[in-house]
Amino acid sequence: MRKGKVYLVGAGPGDKGLLTTKARDILRRADVIVYDRLIARQILQGLPRHVVKIYVGKRSGTHSLPGQEAIPTILITNAEKGKVVVRLKGGDPFLLGRGGEEAQQLSKAGIDFEVVPGITSALAVPAYAGIPVTHRKFASSVAIVTGHEDPKKSKRVDWKKLATAVDTIVILMGISNLQPILESLVEGGRSPESPVAIIERGTTSRQRVTVGNIRTMTSQAVERRIAAPAVIVVGDVVNLQKELSWFK
Repeated sequence: MRKGKVYLVGAGPGDKGLLTTKARDILRRADVIVYDRLIARQILQGLPRHVVKIYVGKRSGTHSLPGQEAIPTILITNAEKGKVVVRLKGGDPFLLGRGGEEAQQLSKAGIDFEVVPGITSALAVPAYAGIPVTHRKFASSVAIVTGHEDPKKSKRVDWKKLATAVDTIVILMGISNLQPILESLVEGGRSPESPVAIIERGTTSRQRVTVGNIRTMTSQAVERRIAAPAVIVVGDVVNLQKELSWFK
């Protein structure tokens, strides 16, 4: 029996063209693909017929499996059978996902694995909206932060400290907590007039951009019925959006 292996692969933010050539080559060699909810459908099309596709997507409050624990078990079980397994994750596998945790489980089980980085939505989605997260005149620093944390985690994001620590703040998975996040940034010293952009379904044909500021964005989000998946950008670079918008 051949030795199995698991590839933790980043699929990019949504546009199928942003999948790396290395990721595409590995997908073509896979026996099993374990994939998340936000993977572009076109990425999974055209693969060899023998490939087994296992959906393990999670939506807020709804999981396709009993829990995160089940995913490493699927990876390990198939690798032990000598299969080439691809764990296909949106964006980059090691940025604000469970890629690091899954790699730990594989390591403990003695399973060979390889990480294939992907283009993260934290950078690509603002770029597709015409927002450079850094700019020589407006922003020399950027923080990428989760807006949805494990409630059991002991150390949580200190939004008040973060408020003025960097020029640009990029928030992933933050729509459900938008109002308290923005309020905390103001409490930490960020101006209520600080520009904010929310990009929904970024890099896809359904991309939609909403621009405002901290003071107005919560009401704008309600009015426009903004929904996940979305990336939130806070900072002066948002003012460049109108001038640099290119993706139609």
